[in-house]
Amino acid sequence: MEKIDVRKVSDRERELLRKQVVSLRLKGKKNSEVAELLGLPVETTSRWWQWYLRDGKQMLSVTKRGRKTGEKRHLTIDQEKQIQKMIVDHYPDQLKLPFALWDRQAVRQLIKLQFGLVMPIRTLGEYLSRWGYTPQKPIPKAYEQRPAEAGRWMVESYPAIAAQAKAEKADIYRGDESGIATNGNRVRGYAPTGKNPELCLNARKEHISMMSAISSRGKLRFMLYEDAMNGKRLIEFMKRLVSDVGHKVILILDNLKVHHCKTVKEWLVKNRDKIEVFCLPAYSPESNPDEYLDNDLKFEVHGNNGGVARTKDAIRKKTVSYLRHLQKMPEKVEQLFDHPSVRYAQG
Repeated sequence: MEKIDVRKVSDRERELLRKQVVSLRLKGKKNSEVAELLGLPVETTSRWWQWYLRDGKQMLSVTKRGRKTGEKRHLTIDQEKQIQKMIVDHYPDQLKLPFALWDRQAVRQLIKLQFGLVMPIRTLGEYLSRWGYTPQKPIPKAYEQRPAEAGRWMVESYPAIAAQAKAEKADIYRGDESGIATNGNRVRGYAPTGKNPELCLNARKEHISMMSAISSRGKLRFMLYEDAMNGKRLIEFMKRLVSDVGHKVILILDNLKVHHCKTVKEWLVKNRDKIEVFCLPAYSPESNPDEYLDNDLKFEVHGNNGGVARTKDAIRKKTVSYLRHLQKMPEKVEQLFDHPSVRYAQG
């Protein structure tokens, strides 16, 4: 009979085996008999019995093996907290470190600068894992963005716009432009290891453009067009939006140059009682809920469902189908406002 290796069993199982050994020995069983009954080495059962005679019942509880928490660590608890705070509150370049993001090398260099300790890379990985930090795909953010201005938008500018909309009984819409191309597919497919699946696409690139606007109440309006956005097309979209809504609209857009062009400004002055346009801070796409609609749309159009969209007509068909589906499902449009960066715009 193969003997149990007590080094490979769990603490709970080891504790139960100890109790069984002691119980059988107290009933008068010999050590060899106990070892045979339980499938344990005689040396193990003998050692446990001797521990019981020496220490009593306290030996029955299995203590956690290995180092105690914090023992033999390079950093003290206070040093660990200091490093964690610096990682959360700063980018590496803000601390004059030559890294874009915090990886093990960057944290290693930070610890060396702060405390003069040179730690192995593998050990750094264990520290980061213990702190609950994992490597993740970064969210793109414009380097030119001014965080103070973006913060003022959420706590000052937008609340003022919302108050104006309430007083004027206007609806707030967030608008954005997007382009959908035939070569944008990012699907995955199974294949034998080491052999990538092939996705056949047309060599000639075709695309359509879209202007959309959404409200936190689940409303969605869109317009497809070709070529680039210009003042005439933007005015056409705003006319349709005002006509569909039936009362005053406040439209929030990004800082695309065409949104400030002379033609648009003159039209807005003449139609101020029907629509007003406000612009987000520069380089702040994450503050616009309509950006998340664009992401969902491209995932749907370029996904595996329904086949590859190889032509402009196919892209148009899938785009219109998905957007009309969303128009019938206002709760899905409302969910676009659940992202942490745009929750300020809920309600």
